[in-house]
Amino acid sequence: MKNVIKHSKKILLAVLMLAVLVGNAKEKSSSLKKGLIKTALTVYNVKKGNLLSIKDQNGVTLYKESILETGTYKKGFDLTALPDGDYFFQVDKEIEVKTIPFTVKSSTVVFKKDEEVTVFKPFVREKDGYVFITKLSPNYASLKITIYANYNGDFEMLYSDKFENLQTIGKAYKLEEGNYKIVMNSDNNEYVKYINN
Repeated sequence: MKNVIKHSKKILLAVLMLAVLVGNAKEKSSSLKKGLIKTALTVYNVKKGNLLSIKDQNGVTLYKESILETGTYKKGFDLTALPDGDYFFQVDKEIEVKTIPFTVKSSTVVFKKDEEVTVFKPFVREKDGYVFITKLSPNYASLKITIYANYNGDFEMLYSDKFENLQTIGKAYKLEEGNYKIVMNSDNNEYVKYINN
């Protein structure tokens, strides 16, 4: 009788261990399958409110989200669902835009690390009736600044400056009280800032 109880305990313990192992094996294989079709994207030094987009080669936005937490952004994307073609992730931060290109072909995703580009946006700051505009331009991209004043609902051009062949651009403008529109063109992009002082 003691032998029967002893063997029953061993068999019960073996069945329980087998059940736990089988249960864990099923969980791991299903999460592994899910991971095979997802591509992980990690972006460092993001701030809450930065924008992440996926765009096609024509610049059409296919996906867009606002980043919810400051720090490191991590997310998995099923990019194999996209039709064959060229695409890119775009991370729009406060003073820079990072472009991460990739290609989808026959449900295979290939990132083009050597074609990643970071473009720095002009930064506008106001203080004591002055507007300071700065831009980092490591690739010597030109910057055109045009300032318009709002007179009774119509914008009239006040200043226009163009900077070329500089890596660091900085300019200060003295503006009287009023409403202004500042248009900045650089790296094939246009940036607009409205000033009410």
